Amino acid sequence: MKPRILVTGGAGYIGAHACKALAKAGYVPVCFDNLSTGWKMAAKFGPVENGDLLDRACLDRVFAEHAPVPVLHFAAASDVGESMRDPGKYWRNNVSGSLNLIEATVASGCHDFVFSSTCATYGEQDGVTLDESCVQAPINAYGASKRAIEDMLRDFSACYALNHVIFRYFNVAGADPEGEIGEWHDPETHLIPLMLQAIQGKRAALTVHGTDYATPDGTCIRDYVHVCDLVDAHILGLKWLEAGKGNRVFNLGTGTGFSVRQVIEHSAIVTNRAVPVTDGPRRPGDATALVSGSTRAEAELGWSPKRSTLDVMIADAWRWHQSKGYGE
Repeated sequence: MKPRILVTGGAGYIGAHACKALAKAGYVPVCFDNLSTGWKMAAKFGPVENGDLLDRACLDRVFAEHAPVPVLHFAAASDVGESMRDPGKYWRNNVSGSLNLIEATVASGCHDFVFSSTCATYGEQDGVTLDESCVQAPINAYGASKRAIEDMLRDFSACYALNHVIFRYFNVAGADPEGEIGEWHDPETHLIPLMLQAIQGKRAALTVHGTDYATPDGTCIRDYVHVCDLVDAHILGLKWLEAGKGNRVFNLGTGTGFSVRQVIEHSAIVTNRAVPVTDGPRRPGDATALVSGSTRAEAELGWSPKRSTLDVMIADAWRWHQSKGYGE
């Protein structure tokens, strides 16, 4: 019998890619999603449960019905700008929802947990390349909520032997190379899809938020990782827990940073189209540079990103956006 895995946020961008990869790897992904930001048509790789993490009774029912062996927790509000305008939403949805999920996990007798965290927990560190030992000092409510969940997992691990792997993502990009699923938010907030929409004429222009950062061209620098490489790491994280190797934190990034201007330049080359651009003010909560300086995932998990070059990520995303995505 194939092991079942509860995937929260399984109808979202990363969660849907994870469900597809899990199904290919011989697992049964059970998608748990309230469809507030996910897409029903993306949830097609296993059983689907429409529910909310704030509903403990619903979680208990799902655990009892499906008896998942581990949990992969992707569900979260994740817009940095919004988290600065409405921090209560992030503490309520992300932290309270995760507490419900962790308590339900322990109560069900499930003891393996993989958590989707973020490099935003590191905050502003003056352009230093970041490894897992760096101080966590988030500068927005999104990063703060994720750090709180990391702390929660450590506390539950000490009390209930909840084995966990924490992945701190850098910027996730790209789409399924087979074109079956991709990145589609409503409203859209991520750089590459916003840029591709501007190229397609679906928005007047891409707004560059801040041109006066202490970087070579004045725009923010980020480390981009392909969504398929990211979910490969999660399967390795599951195998890490299956082998009883204990609790661990891993950064998931490539170690190479690109500025917003550089991403725009690459996009124009990949798509062979001009990118309409307008300059705007900085967004509250944005760090100057976030780049991974860690090789831990490669050394310990055996993780080797295969599609995480900027041109491949843009090309895969462009193919998806040309297919009209979920929203049209």
